[in-house]
This record gives sequence, C-alpha cells and structure tokens, in this order.
Amino acid sequence: MDIRLEGMRVGLLEARMSNELADLIRRYGGDPYCVPAVRESPLECADQVSAFISSLSEGSLQVIIFLTGVGARTLFAEAEKIGRWPELFEGLERVTTVCRGPKPVAVLKRTGVHVSIVAPEPNTTVELLEAIASVDIRGKGVGLTHYGERNVLLTEALESRGARLFEMCLYEWLLPEDVQSLRDLVEEVIGGGLGAVAFTSQIQIRHLFQMAEDLGRSRELAEALNKRLIVASVGPTCTAVLQTFGVTPHVVPEHPKMGHMVVALAQYVHAKGDGV
Repeated sequence: MDIRLEGMRVGLLEARMSNELADLIRRYGGDPYCVPAVRESPLECADQVSAFISSLSEGSLQVIIFLTGVGARTLFAEAEKIGRWPELFEGLERVTTVCRGPKPVAVLKRTGVHVSIVAPEPNTTVELLEAIASVDIRGKGVGLTHYGERNVLLTEALESRGARLFEMCLYEWLLPEDVQSLRDLVEEVIGGGLGAVAFTSQIQIRHLFQMAEDLGRSRELAEALNKRLIVASVGPTCTAVLQTFGVTPHVVPEHPKMGHMVVALAQYVHAKGDGV
C-alpha cells in the first residue's frame, strides 16, 4: 500500500535533526515547514566535570546515568579539553553505566565505554527507574548527567532510594536567538496554514506555547491543535506535556522514534483520506 502525506504541509520544531526529519517528511510526500524551537547551549562546566572525574577516580561513584547523547558527548568533549579523558574512561570502566535510551548508548559505544543497563522503550524516566530497580544504590554514589534542565522527578526518586547524587548540568535548553519564526508558526497553526505539526521533544511544546502566551493566543493555539490540524507526538513524554496544555495528539507511534512517527502520521492521513 502506498501511504503518502499527499503534499501536506507539516510543521516541524526539531532543531538538532531538522534536516533528517524534513527528509523523512518529503520521502512520504509531505511539505516540511521547519521552525527549530530549541537551542542547546553549552554551559561553563569545566569545574564540575573535573570534580566528577575526581570523584569517579576516587571510587566515590558506583553508578553513572546518562540521559541524553548530547550530555554524554559534552562530558567526553570537556574531559578531552581538560586533559582528563583517559582518567574518565578508566573510571567509567569500573562502574555501572546506565543509559535512558539509544542516543547515549550510541555515544558510549563510539567512545569504547561499556553500557551496563539500557532503559527499554519508550525510554522515559519511568522505564529508567524500572531498569535500575534491582540495582542497590542505597548509600552509593550515583552520577547523573541531566538533559537541558534538571530532571526533578528522577533526582527525587533516586534520593528516596538513598543514593548520594552527583548531578551535572552540562548544557541548557533555550529559545532560538531569533524567535520571530516561532511566533510565525503560532500564527500559521491558528490560521490554518498547516495540515499537521510534529513534536519530537517536550521543550518544543513549552516554547511554542510560551510564544503563544506572549502573543495572548495560547487558548487559540490549543484549540487549533485540537480541532484544525493533525498533531503528532513522538512519544509519551511529549504526549503528557501536550495534555497539560489541553491538547490530545492524534498520532503517537508505537516506538518513540522520528521515523516511526512519520510513518504513523502518513498512515493516519491515508486512513482519513481527502477529508483531513
């Protein structure tokens, strides 16, 4: 069966893999409208990385948790920059390494660092905590590399199990330097200029609604997303955030990956037919 998007204009807020996602939309016959909603900005982190490596070398940390590929890459790059990469590598080889999903796994494997535990799909905090439920962390040192903001739910859960946390925030999520395109996207959604919008991270949703709030149009945005176009969410984390804004996505793929999301979107459009 030839499942196509039939020229549908699809709003994309992905930043880091914008080109790859746009190519997927084109492959299925859609017209991508790319408006990156997030800027990943590195933080000054030499001191915390150095302290982390020292704790690792001293044996104060027994479990290291990587939430994102970006966080893992930043840690390794900073260790290289300060001349402590061999020490970091040796330390990681002695501990239990935990990855929330496939992206940090890929980074660790490329650098030759072993991966002890990987959270299963859909790779949220819930699955991560379930994956390490049998690991004894009471009184143990647990290193945690956050994503673009602090994961409060995870830190509280780990601390409730008695872990001694060493947290690192190596980069932060910011709005794009020029937010006019994001404001324009709000107007496009409300004005019916798009057939669908696809969200691949929770921060994209929050930034879009932040722009709508600034324009005094957040209620109109939620209404349009619910009634005037198709909303695709890459997975449960995005879906949960959409629901906090009163939006229920029409498309959520079985596997929380961009490729699966685009296929699910095309299947939904095909099923709806020309009446979409």
